[in-house]
Amino acid sequence: MDLTQKIKEKKAEFQSSAPDEVQEVMNRSIKKLQDPKIMDKVRTKGDKAPDFTLEDTRGNDANLHNILSSGPVVLGFYRGRW
Repeated sequence: MDLTQKIKEKKAEFQSSAPDEVQEVMNRSIKKLQDPKIMDKVRTKGDKAPDFTLEDTRGNDANLHNILSSGPVVLGFYRGRW
């Protein structure tokens, strides 16, 4: 079985088992990613990130501006659960 067929099978499995609200979120996200203007919004190496505050793994606020005062920062993002 080739990769294309495996992907089709996984998609069919997802569509038959995932709740409707999960599928709606997935479909909206896919449509956003297919927008040809999306690349205009992509940050690249050397771009400055806007200041933000997020909760760290211990539940404390982590503010980018404050962390940068200690030196350079590397940001990594991952998609969590739907």
